[in-house]
Amino acid sequence: MSDHFRAFSFVDRILSDKQGKAIVGQYQIPDLIRKFPMSLVAESIGQCAAMSSMAAVNFKHRPVAGIASVVEFCGCARPGDILKLEVSLTRADEEAVAYSGVAWVGDKPVAKLSNCLGPMVLMEDFDNPVAVRKRYQLLVDSGAEPDAFGGVESVDFESVEKSDGEREGQFTVPHEAAFFGDHFPRRPVFPGTLLMDLKLKFVADLIVDLEGGPWTVVGMQDVKLRSFMPPGELLELSGKVDKIDGEQASILVQSRKGKRRNSSARVMLEKKIL
Repeated sequence: MSDHFRAFSFVDRILSDKQGKAIVGQYQIPDLIRKFPMSLVAESIGQCAAMSSMAAVNFKHRPVAGIASVVEFCGCARPGDILKLEVSLTRADEEAVAYSGVAWVGDKPVAKLSNCLGPMVLMEDFDNPVAVRKRYQLLVDSGAEPDAFGGVESVDFESVEKSDGEREGQFTVPHEAAFFGDHFPRRPVFPGTLLMDLKLKFVADLIVDLEGGPWTVVGMQDVKLRSFMPPGELLELSGKVDKIDGEQASILVQSRKGKRRNSSARVMLEKKIL
């Protein structure tokens, strides 16, 4: 069975769509997976925005990850939960998509994306335009069958402490993975939200050791992805404490290929309420 629309697709129904303006979608997290990281909740919001923006340009272009000014983790999503995805788009043309969105579980928001911007690329370079159009229509008409997603393969990284409050490491993008069949079939690249999840794991020790804690992750800011990450690419990681200010703190985490930075983000922390 093909991994297309199964291994890394997190919208299974479109409830309404004012193409290029506003869209409401839904995703049922499969019961049988072990967990559904908050980075994938963020991915669901982004994919919902992508559907509306692709329809707005007649599926000739598709967006890829670029910038997210603010990513808020304000709840949690568990296997079996149904995500309601609400997105407002302020731009959707052949050059870029700009949007903000919220994922809900019941009447509670679990994740918010604010001021996101993604460049548009030619659809035919990354995916089959006919297949994507048919997928969109399926989501509008009846919705896709749930439970297609079986989880994401873990990506290992090496990490060493550079000094107090700093950490360095590296990871290799997998040479093969099921999600490459969905992201994207014609030009496989490592998803930016999986890099987001990897970064959170990479700085976990820094968070535990950070003075003034215990701390909890409440989101990320200034998330930027500057280049594609193809299968097999080796990337260097670095993380350092950015600031501590009373009840809040942040950690700057970056990835590089050689001397060239390809991504960066600030992990936002708040003191845990004990």
